[in-house]
This record gives sequence, structure tokens and C-alpha cells, in this order.
Amino acid sequence: MMFEGEPEAWLGIDLGTQSVRALLVTADGTVLGAGTAPLTNHRDGGVRHEQDPGEWWEAVCAASRAAMSSLRGRGASGVRIGGLAVCGTSGTVLLTDTQGRPLTRGLMYDDGRAVEEAARVGMQTSWALPKALWLLGAYGPGRVTHQPDVITARLTGGGGTVSTDSSHALKTGYDAEREAWPPQLAYLGEVLPGVVRPGTRLGEVCRTAAEATGIPAGTPVIAGMTDGCAAQIASGALRSGAWNSVLGTTLVLKGASASPVRDDAGVVYNHRAPDGSWLPGGASSVGAGALPVGPDPSEMDIRAAEYEPSGALTYPLSSPGERFPFVAPQATAFTLGKPASEADGWAAVLQGVAFTERLCLDYLHHLGAPIDGPLTFTGGAARSAYWNQLRTDILGRPARVPEQIEPALGMAVLAAYGTGTGGIALSDVADRMVGIRTVLAPRASHTARFIEPYARLVDELETRGWLPTPLATHTRTRLNEDTIDS
Repeated sequence: MMFEGEPEAWLGIDLGTQSVRALLVTADGTVLGAGTAPLTNHRDGGVRHEQDPGEWWEAVCAASRAAMSSLRGRGASGVRIGGLAVCGTSGTVLLTDTQGRPLTRGLMYDDGRAVEEAARVGMQTSWALPKALWLLGAYGPGRVTHQPDVITARLTGGGGTVSTDSSHALKTGYDAEREAWPPQLAYLGEVLPGVVRPGTRLGEVCRTAAEATGIPAGTPVIAGMTDGCAAQIASGALRSGAWNSVLGTTLVLKGASASPVRDDAGVVYNHRAPDGSWLPGGASSVGAGALPVGPDPSEMDIRAAEYEPSGALTYPLSSPGERFPFVAPQATAFTLGKPASEADGWAAVLQGVAFTERLCLDYLHHLGAPIDGPLTFTGGAARSAYWNQLRTDILGRPARVPEQIEPALGMAVLAAYGTGTGGIALSDVADRMVGIRTVLAPRASHTARFIEPYARLVDELETRGWLPTPLATHTRTRLNEDTIDS
């Protein structure tokens, strides 16, 4: 088994929006090495968002070298690197040639130019297939490639022959239940890549890549997952009914289920887990990106605690349009009432995000998804102790915060799973590698304070025509039940 014998660690690589992060982690979750390198974002007019694929590789090399260097600095140079996996931003896509060389820049997850293509295929503009069709129309022939595929191709030296994983392929239209590209995409032919399940061995680090990255040649390269799924693995939320709430610039909820969660509205989608079970989830456009830039967050959190609830009610979209818990491309951020102070305005955003988080869980309950397992907070916002407790109070349910809240840890866990020989479940591997730092309990008196503003937000969203009436009704029913129980 992989947890016995010589010292061993696994490398997780996260291709984020602002940077690439690499973590080298042992079987018990100890971080032996870490590295990071910045990325440049090319934005224009709130619609165009691109990155240079060449910069992805340069950043991976820098971050990996830093992680390997810190490993040697700890006197752990004798540790064997058991394998690595790479995650990327969901929906980011580009075109490459038959050798895997980029022909275009990467269109990022929130690039909004593929409006006509999205309408034609019945998907959100944030998904990869509309953007891939836009690229094919704008630039001509090429092979549809997802962000991590560029890196795994360089690492293995496999070029255009390296398969993508089904997690990143999901938003390109891949049928995760049939585990095949659907017939309606047959016209694209070889433009679409081969697909394997996450956790599948793709190859080994070639000598050229080893020289560039510092990762030993021959290290197994394992098929990864999207950054949201990677964060879920890092949270340990892998048993049915468990959920991970990733709060950064935006809010993403991902859970575990024995069967897919059906949603005719297309708000919730289902990733296929490495073991064949399901990881349903959805992504909202609310989040910390709606907070004003400039004030010190720690200081503002202290001041915001005086406003529970806030004198203003905010739906804090980080960018126009909403995707979860409802689809409303026309939605914009709004505030009802006037904050009494800068701190009250800060409080309104923190509370508005938590209200949306609660509405997302209400929607999942409305769909019949299992939500009775543990809830975990990850993402950059999970560093705020105040916001964590506030969210717990508004949700009215316990929550956990792991020691490490990075998607790169999830990829290290997946690499350990993918290189294992003992038939160990991914959830068991995660249990050994994921440590829990904090366990939070809701305070009943605080939860009661937020019932009225939450109900008012539900009413407002329904009145604006964004929130479907059946969901609004279901939410009020649950809220009444909770009020009676309390």
C-alpha cells in the first residue's frame, strides 16, 4: 500500500486565476514543500478574459521548483514523489494543434463573448463548449483543449495525445453518465479530446519537463479535476450528503451523492467522482468579489459584528448575471435600504453572501439532493473567523474549516489515490490527508436574528422575477419549519 515503506509525498498543482500553486504533501497531510507563481489576466470591457497558456507553463515550472526546493530545505530530499495531479479553472478552454501546442489564448471561465453559441447549445456562456465553438469560428481548425491539458501534455511529453479528464470535459458537453461524448457533438469529430476518469494515470514526467520543473523524471502524472472539485477533495466532503462551500471571489457549493442530482433548470450539474459516484454542485456569482477594495478586512470584520442584522439588505453579485441558486443572466447586484456606515455596508455584503449560501442549500433540498452530511468551508474567505461564524449562524447548521483550504491539496490527495495499489477509497485517502482546524456551531439566538431579512431577500428575488416561485415557496416552507422547531 502507498502508506507503507519509504517516505513518500504527492504533488498537487492548482492553476488558479491569479496564480499557480504547488503543494507537496505526505500521507498524513503534512506539507513538505510549497510554491507559488503569479499569472497575468487580460481583461477588456467586462466581457473578454484571457490568459496566455505559455505563462501557465512558466508559472507551473516556477511553483514546482519552489516546492521541490523547500522540500530539500527541510532536509527531506530522500522523500520519493509518488505522483502528481493538476486542476484548473472550470470552463477555461483554448485551441491547440495536433502536437498540443497552443493556437489561441485560453478563454477563461468568465469570458462572456460566446453569447450566440451558448444560446445555440442551451448552455451558460461560462461553460466551455460555447467558448470552444466561438474559438473555432473565430480562429478556424484546432483541437479543443482544457487548461490543465496544456500542462499534463508538457509534463509527459505526450503533446496532443494526452487525454483530458471527465471533470474538465463536463462543461464541454461530455456525458458523464454514459462516459462518452454525446451524439450531437459527433460533427466535431477529432476536434474533441479523448477523455478518462479523474485519477487515471496519464503518463510520467519526461526528462525535459523534469529539468524545467524540478519534479523527478518518471513521476506518475494523474488525471485531475476542476478547481471546485479539487477544493472539495481538499475539504474531505466525499461521502454522500457531505458538502463543501468554496467562498472566494464567487461562491461554489459541491457535494457528494450516490446518484446524480437531477435538475431540469440546469442550475446544478454533476461531476463524476473517480470511483464512479457523483459530485453535484453549482456556482453562484455572489462572493467576496463584491466587497469594497481598500479597507482592512480584519478591521472591517470587527466593526461589522455590531450590525447583526445589517440595516441594509444586499444581493452581492461580484459580476452581472446569476447562475446558482437560479439562472438569471439579467440579474445585477442591488441593495435595499441605506447602510448606516461603512461597517454596516460591509456587514450587508457578508450577510448577503450567507443568505445566498442558505438559498443554495434550500435549492438543493428542493431537488432532493442529500444535504444531511457535514458542511465544510474552504476558499480564501474561510480565513475570516468572523465570516465563518456568521455563515454558520445564518445557515443554522454546524460547519468545519480544514487546516489547508487550497485546491492544490485536493490534487495531492487525488494523486495519492491514483497511484495507490491497495484499493483504498478516495474518501479514506482524504480522511488521512485532510486535517480539520475548526468546528463551528450555530448560535440559536443569532440564527433567529436573520430569519426576517432572509425571508425578505427571498421575497425580493421572487418579485424581480429571478427566483422561481416553486423554489421561493419551498424556501418559505423550510424557514417556517425551522422557526417552529426553534
